[in-house]
Amino acid sequence: MSPCSGCHAGCCRSFAIPVTGADILRIARSESLSFWDFVVRWEDSSGSIAGNYVPHFYFADEPRTPFAICLKQVESQQFSGTRRCRFLDESAPEPGKPFGTARCGIYGSRPSACRVFPTRFESNSPLVVLNQVPERALPESAGAIYQLCPREWTPQDVDVIDGPQDLAVARYEADFFQQVAAVWNRQVLDWKLFPDFLQAVYSERVRQAKPAQSLEEVRETLPFAAPAAKPRRRAA
Repeated sequence: MSPCSGCHAGCCRSFAIPVTGADILRIARSESLSFWDFVVRWEDSSGSIAGNYVPHFYFADEPRTPFAICLKQVESQQFSGTRRCRFLDESAPEPGKPFGTARCGIYGSRPSACRVFPTRFESNSPLVVLNQVPERALPESAGAIYQLCPREWTPQDVDVIDGPQDLAVARYEADFFQQVAAVWNRQVLDWKLFPDFLQAVYSERVRQAKPAQSLEEVRETLPFAAPAAKPRRRAA
């Protein structure tokens, strides 16, 4: 079992979770929610939220302030005075588990940032490596509930198929969202217009190819080689 099994989800309490446009649209569709139900903008002058993953956006009411687009956080219902991801399902404390256990309420639709934690691609290689997870992301004075993983991650905790694929998708979506930000930031519009802007951009993400004029042009559009006219068969 991964370190997440039976954990109280300190990561889902400590971090502002950045999202891409694809994350937003997926969650809205799967959970039948509006943008405003779960998305917020976080001031990120230090760049600690966006990191090297998501872009900064600028808005008309604060045109010089960089914002990261994130999941909304709410106050914990089990542990007053603390916060959690809006989608985190908590349980009450129990013997041996003073902060109970927690699980993602939208696990199948969770953002890419959550799917790939705590992995990344190795530099100049398609191999996956595990980042070191600190004991906590917030000061100790914030409380023990913000402690992170209960044990160190090992390569056996990451699926050898899903892990690399999730990272590849996360990279693609992050790169696409960078382009989305570049378009938005040319004009710096009102935050209230952002959901409609996202919908308009992503609705045009798949396009019809131009009609092919010859058989050779058809072959060029295929993502794999066409079979030979007379395939050679071999005995089993």
